[in-house]
Amino acid sequence: MAHGTLMAVCASKERTEPKVDIGSGELRANYGLVGDAHAGTGAFEVSLIAYESISRAREEFGIDARPGCFADNLAVQGLDVGAIRVGDRIHVGPAILEVVQIGKPPDAPHTYDFHGVSLLRQEGVFCRVIRGGLIRRGDPVTHIPAERGSRQEEQSQ
Repeated sequence: MAHGTLMAVCASKERTEPKVDIGSGELRANYGLVGDAHAGTGAFEVSLIAYESISRAREEFGIDARPGCFADNLAVQGLDVGAIRVGDRIHVGPAILEVVQIGKPPDAPHTYDFHGVSLLRQEGVFCRVIRGGLIRRGDPVTHIPAERGSRQEEQSQ
């Protein structure tokens, strides 16, 4: 298990707008972040990105990037997002997310970029909400890897 901190909860009213940090919000099971334009539109209910990636983009590209600029719902600090895999669980405060996709194909619809930089395409973690709850900036975030190994592999064969 790895632990981090929720740095931002971001939403937008329109899908074509950058998201803004609203500080807190309700994650609803099988729906997403209440009030966000992407909620209720499919399996990718919530997007998550490393806060460190946003900081890196700001420095590397000289842009005024902040949480939400890359269409991310949750910005998390202190987790090794690169270690997260499909099927893993992420606990955010009282809520539980299940990872359904890592990154996004470049030709996928609604691939959002900020000043030509698209972090979700390479580094985004897309989740569905298993258990909802009210989340807020500062909440603990825990990455729980899915059980992997021979027992799971035997079941899939």
